[in-house]
Amino acid sequence: MKLGHLIATGVLAIAAAGAGYYAYSNFLYPPLVTTSYASVAPVSEAVYGTGTVEPERWAKVVPLQRRRLIELCRCEGQVVRAGQILGRQDDAEERSALDQMEINRGQLERDLGRAEKDRDKSDAARTEYEQRWTKLEEAKSRIAAQKVHLDSLLLKAPLDGMVLRRDGEVGEIAGPTDVLFWVGPPAPMQVVAEVNEEEINRIVSGQKAFLRSEAFPGRALRATVSQITPKGDPTRKTFRVYLRLPQDTPLRIGMSVEANIIFREKPSAIVVPAEAIAGDWVQVIDDGQVRRVPIKVGIRGNRNTEINGDIAKGTTVLSPARRDLADGTRIRIDNSLTRAVESTPATEPADQPIAAPEPTLVTEPTLATAVTAATPADPDDAVISAAISAHVDSVVSDARRNLVNR
Repeated sequence: MKLGHLIATGVLAIAAAGAGYYAYSNFLYPPLVTTSYASVAPVSEAVYGTGTVEPERWAKVVPLQRRRLIELCRCEGQVVRAGQILGRQDDAEERSALDQMEINRGQLERDLGRAEKDRDKSDAARTEYEQRWTKLEEAKSRIAAQKVHLDSLLLKAPLDGMVLRRDGEVGEIAGPTDVLFWVGPPAPMQVVAEVNEEEINRIVSGQKAFLRSEAFPGRALRATVSQITPKGDPTRKTFRVYLRLPQDTPLRIGMSVEANIIFREKPSAIVVPAEAIAGDWVQVIDDGQVRRVPIKVGIRGNRNTEINGDIAKGTTVLSPARRDLADGTRIRIDNSLTRAVESTPATEPADQPIAAPEPTLVTEPTLATAVTAATPADPDDAVISAAISAHVDSVVSDARRNLVNR
């Protein structure tokens, strides 16, 4: 009897503790969450690559032989014509040999002239004339070959254009592995980008691309896919993609850029931060409680993602999603992180342009007002504006993630 009483007392104590914990966690001190808002905005998906700015037509000037440099023009930035001499290697030995050949040819010509006067006198005279004529022709051939050899020691412009860069100095020894001049028309320019082979099938000619350069932070730099190299690099597992730049681009030859090639986009879609999505659902707040809403994921941007489901513009969603919270769990909303980043300058676009948010997009109304005071009229500018806002979103999201993981 006493044992039964003790068991009953223990069960009641456990039940009371559970009830107390439930009351504490759901009413007195519910879990702390952070939120964002669903919004209607353009959304796009891009393929990432890195590349270098180059002229569409250009060529390197390299020596054919390893010799000492005795002459190099100071002609960077100057316009040159195809075949114009830009430099010269040491050719003293070749010129001395050519002078000797010219002297020998002169002697052979005089000998041939004397033999020509007597060639009809006898068969021996005719034979001598033919031998001297053969020797003279051989000498002429050697002289021509020597001139070609001398010409190979001249560094000439391979095409009409501008000397884009000059390397090397007079007195140095240069050979076929040393590029001494880059020559070509400075415009039009292009970006030669490398894209992973897993994503090359998404790229076709005519797609627009957005570029990011450390030399122009926060500036909208555009390009268009003009060509894709048919054969990839099996070692690096990349394909080469050519992006044509507009005439007014501020980029300069030789600059490195990051490229985001847009292969899928929508001008208007319901979007939420990517971290708010947990598989095929998002969590909304209904009367202070968490409720899961099924959704289908559409275009995935870098920070924001399109969703299709029973989610309307302005709906509050948990961001990041909390898989540990069951439906019906009461929660508290933490606004301190939003206030902490309100002053963060939004001057640098994210790696991938996503969506141009409306004034109510981003994590809290106060932050949205600071970042997107007006929606750009140009759709391309809207994408860039979205990328800037996405950068601020990423700061907020990272801060929230760090807080939840503590």
